[in-house]
Amino acid sequence: MSAAARFAPSSIDALLRDPSLASASAAHGATSVTACLRTAVDEARTAWRDGASSDDAVIVARTLRLLEERGALRARRVFNLTGTTLHTNLGRAPLSEPAIAAAVQAMRHPLALEYDLDGGTRGDRDDLIEHLICELTGAEAATVVNNNAAAVLLALDTLGGAGNAKKEVIVSRGELVEIGGSFRVPDIMRRAGCRLVEVGTTNRTHRSDYADAITPKTALLMKAHASNYRIEGFVSEVAEATIAEVGHAAGVPFMVDLGAGALIDLARHGLPHEPTVRETIEAGADVVTFSGDKLLGGPQSGIIAGKRALIARMKKNPLKRCLRCDKATLAALEATLMLYREPEHLVERLTTLRWLTRPRSRIVAVANAVQPAFAEKLASVASVTVEDCLSQIGSGAQPVDLLPSAALVIRPLRAKGGGGVLAAIDAAMRALPIPIVSRVSKGAMWLDLRTVEETEDLLRSWAGFVFPFPGEEVIR
Repeated sequence: MSAAARFAPSSIDALLRDPSLASASAAHGATSVTACLRTAVDEARTAWRDGASSDDAVIVARTLRLLEERGALRARRVFNLTGTTLHTNLGRAPLSEPAIAAAVQAMRHPLALEYDLDGGTRGDRDDLIEHLICELTGAEAATVVNNNAAAVLLALDTLGGAGNAKKEVIVSRGELVEIGGSFRVPDIMRRAGCRLVEVGTTNRTHRSDYADAITPKTALLMKAHASNYRIEGFVSEVAEATIAEVGHAAGVPFMVDLGAGALIDLARHGLPHEPTVRETIEAGADVVTFSGDKLLGGPQSGIIAGKRALIARMKKNPLKRCLRCDKATLAALEATLMLYREPEHLVERLTTLRWLTRPRSRIVAVANAVQPAFAEKLASVASVTVEDCLSQIGSGAQPVDLLPSAALVIRPLRAKGGGGVLAAIDAAMRALPIPIVSRVSKGAMWLDLRTVEETEDLLRSWAGFVFPFPGEEVIR
């Protein structure tokens, strides 16, 4: 058969009259369908030059696939089976149902965001949540920005930034942390126009280190939460109450970047204790910054709580407008904070706390329920077993303490090519209707089921699993 006979596509106009594409045009618009069709024709011509055969039917089918890909959202739901419960790359805390409902209402309708309904005048969007934060933490005042990094930036810029002729901020050398995305405390200080003054050593800092470093240029004493690591052994750090005492004696405010944002004592629920915002304020901190989407269990936000006079200065900083939250975030945060007023129901209503406190027996039950379906699909290349594992909280909270959990463990049947088998399984799971994100450790793939409360969606998505994943070469 000649090349011309093998490939003679109809014109674009003719192809658009194909019933499938005509129907697609009615649903998605002629502009999108035509753009995908032109791409499909170009791909077909390239394939033909490389020796592959094609026809109008192939082009139409490819156009429909391209149209489907074009309309797919990139912000997709996934199953977080990594074992890191609050996974930064997977969106951290899931919202509670009340928070979701509040956010949806805010997105769908006009909202009294900066409007005082009592007086009929312009209001302050912080008024939506400030009273709740103060009630739950004991702070005099509070403000909210779009994440904790922004909260730290705003506080540093206000209290020790360029407007104050590069005032000094004193921090223990052991707390100059770097967290995800290469966010470093020294870098944010530099951006805020502060002059960093390091005291102590990596493993030991004493009261006298802070006291001796204070000068007339000192604007702030700062303590940063040790996110994602812990120093053990020959160590010494200064208690927050002691740092506050040193600062207040010299007329210098004390700020704590708490990070995780625990509002309750997690130990009451069988979890490792994490310093709470209230404890930090009661210890003498004048300003505390923390995240809304970590242990607090709300939307991404950064909360600053503390002394009224200092918070008032931050609200007047022009950066505050640049860093403020939108209406949906504030609505979801308000609904989340409201849940803390009823602590008796918090575990069942706050998704984050419910996930973290799930009994191992329930996780095992879920694992046993889905194991047969996974084992059947992978029977020719891997074993699938239910085994004990340890979850971590994630997002910088309690980096060392782990939670008993259970996982499906996928092990290649043969050592040779085992890595290729796991890579192909991983690629196929990430291509599922609801992608599965797992972790690989010690030559096996671990699917920690702590975050899976119902099996229906997981099994429905898994039904679409195909092995090997197209394009993957697997050694068997």
